[in-house]
Amino acid sequence: MKQLLAFIRKEFYHVFRDKRTLLILFGLPIVQITLFGFALSSEVKNIGISVLDNARDVQSQQIVNKIQSSSYFHVKKAALNYDEIEQKFRTGEIKCAILFPANFGSDIFRPEGAKIQVIADASDPNTATIVTNYINAIVTNYQKELNPNLKLSYQIIPEMRQLYNEEQNGSLNFIPGVIALIFMIVSTALTSVAVVREKELGTMEILLVSPFKPIMVLVAKAVPYLVLSLIDFIIILLLSVFFLDVEIKGSLVLIFAESILFIITCLSLGLLISNVTDSQQTAMLISMMGMMMPTMLLTGFMFPIENMPLVFQWISHILPSRYYYSIIKAVMLKGLGFSYVWKETLILFLMASGLLFVALKNFKTRLS
Repeated sequence: MKQLLAFIRKEFYHVFRDKRTLLILFGLPIVQITLFGFALSSEVKNIGISVLDNARDVQSQQIVNKIQSSSYFHVKKAALNYDEIEQKFRTGEIKCAILFPANFGSDIFRPEGAKIQVIADASDPNTATIVTNYINAIVTNYQKELNPNLKLSYQIIPEMRQLYNEEQNGSLNFIPGVIALIFMIVSTALTSVAVVREKELGTMEILLVSPFKPIMVLVAKAVPYLVLSLIDFIIILLLSVFFLDVEIKGSLVLIFAESILFIITCLSLGLLISNVTDSQQTAMLISMMGMMMPTMLLTGFMFPIENMPLVFQWISHILPSRYYYSIIKAVMLKGLGFSYVWKETLILFLMASGLLFVALKNFKTRLS
């Protein structure tokens, strides 16, 4: 045990002497959590909108004021004609336009009602759908305020409620995915160069002639990155709670336990890559490009897996990050317990065991 602790201490010295490794370990998580939390939000805000008001009455102006007071829209200078609106769409100045017909105010109180035209830039279909839904909601609320006693036969008024995210905090969708992405990059990429670095530096011979067993070498290589990854996880949680207003609804103990299991899975994968490669560049390329892109695209936090072709859905099942992402969403955001995530936990445990076994089997005790 003293030999193992001494080897682990040596690995910590290796990490702390390498400024690039420290930058990846602690700089990358902060940058990613900041980008995904603030800059890469899926929320729609400050959308440029233009108004062509042919009515110029009190009712049309009240609707425009409501739209202008919303943080979702930034009302540009009023348009004079349809050609001006079309030109603003072409230049990208606006993403939406509202056209009020003449006599709009008087038409509201007629049985057939009044109509307005909402035009959205559908070059981005998702944004166009969200914007038109916002406009529809604002107009509907205004109509209820204007005539709250209006009763229609067989009237259906839907009541909306957003489960697990009633404040519509866009960061909640990204935090679990970013955590999985950071662990895959930090734990897998940095560990993947741990063994192969010894080969390149010519110090592998010293390890092979030492009384250390191969399993001890792998454990000593992995322990520092396990500890540092947990420190990263604590930093991410603190940033999420205090800067992104993310509420942790589930058990912290369960979250930490699941995170440790996922980190061990990533470390095992990194050790396997390190054992089967002969250069740090190759190991880093496989771990970064081979793991980062699938984690971003096939985990489910950027694009729904259900919408993907069947072959990509099958590929996503072999990614450990998919199961960890599901676990973190269920525990952290929904407040669910172990009984809801035991299947994903079992899969991660089997993956970690299998990868560690294969990594140990591929650890070469003789240099070619």
